Amino acid sequence: MNTLHSCHSYYLLAINAVTFIVYGIDKYEAKKAMWRISEATLLMLAVLGGSIGAWIAMRVWRHKTMHKKFKYGIPVILLIQIALIAYMHIPMWSHIS
Repeated sequence: MNTLHSCHSYYLLAINAVTFIVYGIDKYEAKKAMWRISEATLLMLAVLGGSIGAWIAMRVWRHKTMHKKFKYGIPVILLIQIALIAYMHIPMWSHIS
């Protein structure tokens, strides 16, 4: 694995861990009626690569599961990211010329 792939893998691991933790913090703060993390921040973490962490956190913490922009938005973001990664890594156009 080259350096770029290693960096990308570490980045995805880190952003998903951070996203999972941030969703957990927001759930804790919601239960305690404390200051909350904005929905825009939670969604942006998913867009920046933390969609797997967001999706897992929604199930583990039972957080944001009824909000349509999270219920449908996070899986859509995840699918788009999977498609982009597949497009960048699968040489499907190399045999067509």
